Amino acid sequence: MIALVAAYDKNRVIGYKGRIPWNIQGEQRRFRELTTGNVVVMGRRTYEEIGRPLPNRTTIVVSSTACYEGENLRTVTSLAKALELALDKDVYISGGARLYEEALPIADKLYITEIEGSFEGDTFFLEFDESKYKRIIEKYNEGEIPYVYLTYEKI
Repeated sequence: MIALVAAYDKNRVIGYKGRIPWNIQGEQRRFRELTTGNVVVMGRRTYEEIGRPLPNRTTIVVSSTACYEGENLRTVTSLAKALELALDKDVYISGGARLYEEALPIADKLYITEIEGSFEGDTFFLEFDESKYKRIIEKYNEGEIPYVYLTYEKI
């Protein structure tokens, strides 16, 4: 299974100046629950924002300019090579925008956290044809900045 995992605001903002533009308590819980024990594929800038390999999962960084190696951490130059390394595990694409765009046509699912706020941003999640997916509302989360977990399953 190949899935995209993303959080975006009502304008599809996913980043600003190389960072996630919000810090919402509990918002990343679903990411951890989905990806633990599996493979997470991310671009170089996404990895650099996190700054370390993610615990209890394999982290594969797609980059043509940097090389990160370590326990459960690999670097490859393309999404195709990342998928080859994943073997029989579920793969979760976690950004950035270019990697999402490349992976969308082959993704089986999209795990989206839709934030009910508007943030300044310079990086956006791509528009996609929602008619090609079954939309499932997983959970609404109240708080200072509410958000909802959505799953889109390819039809």
